[in-house]
Formats: sequence, structure tokens, C-alpha cells
Amino acid sequence: MAPLNAEAALRRLMETRLPAVNTAGCHFSPVQGLTGESWRIDGSGVTLLARQHSAEKRALGVSRRREAQVLRRCAPGLGPRVFAQNNQWLILEWLEGDVVTNAEFDALNQRGELAAMVATLHRRPLSGYRLDLRRQFIRYWQQLDGRRLTPAWLRWQHHFLRCAPPRPLRLAPLHMDIHPGNLLTTGEELRLIDWEYAADGDIALDIAVLFRSNGWSAEQQQRFLQHYAHQGYRDVARLQAQVQRWLPWVDYLMLLWFEVRWQQSGDVEFLRWGAALRRQFCLSSSEF
Repeated sequence: MAPLNAEAALRRLMETRLPAVNTAGCHFSPVQGLTGESWRIDGSGVTLLARQHSAEKRALGVSRRREAQVLRRCAPGLGPRVFAQNNQWLILEWLEGDVVTNAEFDALNQRGELAAMVATLHRRPLSGYRLDLRRQFIRYWQQLDGRRLTPAWLRWQHHFLRCAPPRPLRLAPLHMDIHPGNLLTTGEELRLIDWEYAADGDIALDIAVLFRSNGWSAEQQQRFLQHYAHQGYRDVARLQAQVQRWLPWVDYLMLLWFEVRWQQSGDVEFLRWGAALRRQFCLSSSEF
């Protein structure tokens, strides 16, 4: 069951924005496996997903207002529909479907379906919310455990704040978290969920995040780029070079995110995931 205060707040929002839904007959239950505080709402003839805008999420740079705008403007047919939203909650369509497995994800890349979906997103109109990575770096830095910081790490931070990010090849709405767990098969369609980090930015940045977060080999990356070129950016060599320029920025973003999530959750798995990135930056310290 959802906490009573959360349930009461959701009922008030639904009564105001969704008067056709009989809130008295709704059942609220926590959703496992999603990052953040999310609840499933089951009512008469309706199933919804409620996502809370918590202090923990704000610390990670999440904005439910931005998420709602991206979904309304950029994601019809790709993500869930927005039903209601205020400063505290975002109520979405509950998407029925099967979460894609790692093997299915690789097959979608092999066949070009994944690249086609990403290219479709990158052709949508801009949301009006521009991604600012350096602002994210500052936000995350302020939350790090000072006992874990080193002079080398301070140099890395200064490097990314001092250097200009790559000039965009093409601005587009980005999802920024495409992996098997955020992809559903719903009949004949593919749908993306968990748009909380979505914003406008360079198409190559979204692809760099896709490559890095899924640990893709050079062969898998090349296959994606070749398929993407048919519907997205046609100059494969230039796009590939731009993805390479973004990779250090993506690595640093992931390192900071892992550290902040460890601070929030106490789960040492986040530290283990970040350890390889720390070693990588230590080995390339001469570049900073």
C-alpha cells in the first residue's frame, strides 16, 4: 500500500484533474523496480502510474514538470500519456507490456528497430528544456562524501566545468536512459518508460549514453549507427566521432550519479559500479 499521506495527495489531485475517475474505488500500490517513488493506481476501468517529485529526485536533477512537458510534446506513441501533473506528482498512463530482455535488446539493435525508435524520438519537436551537464556536475558534486574526494578528482571536476562541451551536431529531445529495463514491447510496438532525465540536447549525447550504459562493443555500436543513419543523421563517420567526444562527459556524469545514489541509498553496489570509472579517470589523469 502507498503511505496514507501520499495516497491522500494523489486522491486530491485526481479529484481535481481527473473528475471522471472514481477515486473512492481506486487501489494504490507501490511499483517495484522503478527508480524513485512510484505507485500504481487501479480503478474501475483505469490503470495509472503516479510518480512523485521527492527531495531525493530533485537532488538528482529530476523535474516532473520537465518530464511531463517532454512526454506531452515529444513522446506521443513512444512513451506514456500524461493524465495529470502538479508540483508534487505526475500521473501517467500505465503501459501494459513485457520488459525487454538483454537478448531481445541486442536483437532489436541487430534488426535496426532500436535505432529506428531513437531516430523517431530525435525527429520530434524540442521540449523547451535544454540539458545542462555542467549544472548537473555542480549539483552532484555538492552532494559527494568529502572523505572520498581526492586532489585528482578535484582536477576532473575543474576540467569539466572549465571546458566547453562538444558543439551539438543536431539538437533534439533526448531520453538519456535507454536500456532494456526502460523498454516495453506492447503488441507490435516498442514503448519507452522512465523519462525523468529526458531533455533537449545533442543527438550524439543520447547515443553516447546508450552505448556506455549498456556496455556495448564496438561492433554493436557500429551496427546501431549504420541503422540510425537510414532515418537519423546520415554522416556515420561524423556522428561516430561526435559520440566519442561525448563519452568522457557521459563517464563523468555516470561516476557522479553513482556516488550520489550511494549517498542516498547506502547501497554499495553503486560504489562498485563507479569504481571502474574512477580507475579509468585515474589512468587518464594526464589529460586533465
